[in-house]
Amino acid sequence: MTNLQKGDTAPTFTAKDQNGKEISLSDYKGRKVALYFYPKDMTPGCTNQACNLRDNYSALGKEDVVILGVSPDAEARHQKFIDKYDLPFPLIADTEHEVINAYGIWGPKKFMGKEYDGLHRTTFLINEEGKIHDVIKKPKTKAHAEEILKSFEAE
Repeated sequence: MTNLQKGDTAPTFTAKDQNGKEISLSDYKGRKVALYFYPKDMTPGCTNQACNLRDNYSALGKEDVVILGVSPDAEARHQKFIDKYDLPFPLIADTEHEVINAYGIWGPKKFMGKEYDGLHRTTFLINEEGKIHDVIKKPKTKAHAEEILKSFEAE
């Protein structure tokens, strides 16, 4: 779906998190960022993915990996998701699809024989210089932290 690939400069953005606080990719220059896009708060796959990242948050932190989640959900829904599952990382409310479109992950999908437009679950691993280190298409929701750590270890 996305045209972005390893070595490309990650598209910059400024967007609001669950608290309405502005977050910019440039805030994390000099750090590794796992920018993960997921379809919807409170759904089984998205909950598995968020909880896997939560459960491995300290291991990711030891490797100086910042986790930023992005979905089209609104700020209030993100806050409920964070509260319900005790998520320790920010979730960006991209209701206007500005970040989603910048990363090129909105498009045709199929589910139960029906076609529709939606967000393709994708994670962009961004290095300290703001370049894309790796693109994980269709991440494993129950083992996503391991995928992130393994990719960054392979530098």
